[in-house]
Amino acid sequence: MNKKLLIIYEALLKHYGPQGWWPLTSLVEEGKDGGYHPGDYEHPKTELDAYEIIVGAILTQNTSWSAVERAIQNLRQMGALNPHALLSLSDSELKRAIKPAGYYNQKALYLKEATKFFMSLSKKTPTRKDLLSVKGVGNETADSILLYAYKQPQFVIDAYTKRIAFALNLADESAGYMELKKLFESNLPKDVALYQEFHALLVEHAKHFYSKKTRSSLQTEVDFLKEFL
Repeated sequence: MNKKLLIIYEALLKHYGPQGWWPLTSLVEEGKDGGYHPGDYEHPKTELDAYEIIVGAILTQNTSWSAVERAIQNLRQMGALNPHALLSLSDSELKRAIKPAGYYNQKALYLKEATKFFMSLSKKTPTRKDLLSVKGVGNETADSILLYAYKQPQFVIDAYTKRIAFALNLADESAGYMELKKLFESNLPKDVALYQEFHALLVEHAKHFYSKKTRSSLQTEVDFLKEFL
């Protein structure tokens, strides 16, 4: 096992601290800032919270989390953040609610398909293969659902993770999703909390160094991490 990734994880954790992903509206109501739960890896604790994560994983495709939060809040206000209620919405009602997250025509369909799948599970943990058979669920969405909703050790590879891996020469830019997933999973302990935290830390780190506004500081970012390698 190559310890380089673990060193990067520890450096990011020291620099940014625990992130508390996946944020949940139920925790917002309990007074948790933004629904985040830093250092607490027991969530989700209810079926409805697990379902909310699935909804969020669908909505976050090709958009920002702030946009997803607005869409989820719309569903919450409509009383539709549970599977039975969401399926009872008309297509126009659902599209209007999730419009802030973009691609609302596609995502409305994907949400209903994912909701039907969730209900068919009867509280069982899905397999990755089963999730990938659901319309609108690709590799990243499937791994997000498994890692955060079902606490299964599946590392999530998103666009930010790819950019960081390429910038640090951890992988060739031709590497695909599964190759990068294997890189992380084969060089880290198989630990759900670590996977959740590392993914969230990479996202947080990328916000500082990988947005269009901060691309000029990429070399600073590379220098920052390389000092730990």
